[in-house]
Amino acid sequence: MKLSSLALTLSAVLALAGCDNSAVISPEQQMGPDPTLPAAQDFLMPPMQVPKGVGWQQDQTPKVAEGLKIDKVADDLLHPRQLLALPNGDVLVVEANGPGTEAVSTPKQLIAGLVKGQSGKGGNRITLLRPTAGGNWEKHVFLEGLDSPFGVQLIGNTLYVANTGNIMQYAYQPGETRISDPGKELADLPNTINHHWTKALLASPDGKKLYVGVGSNSNITENGLAVEYRRAAVLEVDTASGASRIFASGLRNPTGLQWEPHSGKLWAIVNERDEIGADLVPDYLTSVQDGGFYGWPYSYFGQHVDRRVQPARPDLVAKAIKPDYALSSHVAPLGLLFYTASALPAEYRGGAFVSEHGSWDRSPLNGYRVSYVAFEQGKPVGKLKAVVTGFVSDDEKELYGAPVGLAIDKTGALLVADDVGNTVWRVSAK
Repeated sequence: MKLSSLALTLSAVLALAGCDNSAVISPEQQMGPDPTLPAAQDFLMPPMQVPKGVGWQQDQTPKVAEGLKIDKVADDLLHPRQLLALPNGDVLVVEANGPGTEAVSTPKQLIAGLVKGQSGKGGNRITLLRPTAGGNWEKHVFLEGLDSPFGVQLIGNTLYVANTGNIMQYAYQPGETRISDPGKELADLPNTINHHWTKALLASPDGKKLYVGVGSNSNITENGLAVEYRRAAVLEVDTASGASRIFASGLRNPTGLQWEPHSGKLWAIVNERDEIGADLVPDYLTSVQDGGFYGWPYSYFGQHVDRRVQPARPDLVAKAIKPDYALSSHVAPLGLLFYTASALPAEYRGGAFVSEHGSWDRSPLNGYRVSYVAFEQGKPVGKLKAVVTGFVSDDEKELYGAPVGLAIDKTGALLVADDVGNTVWRVSAK
């Protein structure tokens, strides 16, 4: 398709999608264990609002909550997605885009592809950042030749990288600035169509297991159930043998996994389904039970049936576990971090930071910020607090950045990967 034809198609689609389909429920009404859930809507074309990705201007930065400051750690990265802080203080930055293997067959997919393409091409590599005594950070190309990587974990002296189609393992030596080991495959991962290509990764505390977030191959099974095999799930992988099993299912797109420090339970952030309204369905944060089923595709937020999915499965709907905490609709959470350090103000200790990559199928926009939710006795309480904002212009037409991966550096500061601004930011106490 020529650029002029593409532009005309995009304009027509956005005009059609923007007719009186604005959200009517505030995000605050959809935060917490019992979000307001309106009736589902049917659309000729679902609502869309797409800000133009422009990146950061010189000396422009995101905004932070009172008592905090923000600094740039590194820029000119290639679509930074996930972060991993290493024991010696180095920080790994996973740079990637999707493999581009999903066919474009609907206007929505066309728009989605354009949105994803605004932030440039990924490096399919990992960059190492190293803090120096002067306060600057060195930047080294650490590992190349990866295939749409996302999750990364270190167990002992073995580095595990979740590509879109497998988990690779590499020998790691503390202090090295480049891995020369060619690596070997530990386990394969679902790798067809790749509607959701990211594979979140988390090691068990004893290092014997890896947990992998695998997203669905569709919105609500429009590509058929066969391509959803071992998808919309968290997989458990044995690090000794590579053998795997489905740990939990019905999670449409689990993009971040963490251990909650008080209870020791596995928690996940999940991107929910689209195309039934600007106020549906809330993305969520939840504990993940071994053997648990969380509804996708047959229901959402417990037993709310999605009538588009046929044949219906009332038996599975009856088993669907209600998520612990709604984040509000279409915020697209891509990063989760329980804050276990003490360098930030006391109000940020013991709870979870969530990076909300932001909506493009809701008007007004939602997300585009890093939020914090407090925890008590292993459970989230209260509303989300905006901590890092300013990623989108006040008129919602320009997009400067979008947060993804989160990490804690050796000083206890919060690190944020920004895949539209191609930057890593550092948030610390003022």
